Amino acid sequence: MPFVNIRLVKQVIAHDPEGVKAKINDAVTASINEAAGIPRENVWVVFEEIDETDWFSGGVRVKEQRQS
Repeated sequence: MPFVNIRLVKQVIAHDPEGVKAKINDAVTASINEAAGIPRENVWVVFEEIDETDWFSGGVRVKEQRQS
C-alpha cells in the first residue's frame, strides 16, 4: 500500500487549505491508481504544513524567496 507524504508551505495554501489538499489528494491517488493498478482505498496521502520561515532552499528562507 503506497504511502505518499506531501510537504507544503502552509502560507501558500492558506487561502483554502482543505480544498487544495483535497485536489492534490485526488490527483495523486488517481495517478497511483491508474499507473500501478492499486485500488484508491489502498493509497495513503499525508500532508505536512511547514511554515515559510522553517523551510530553506539554496540557503534562503522560502519566505524571502516568495517576497522577491
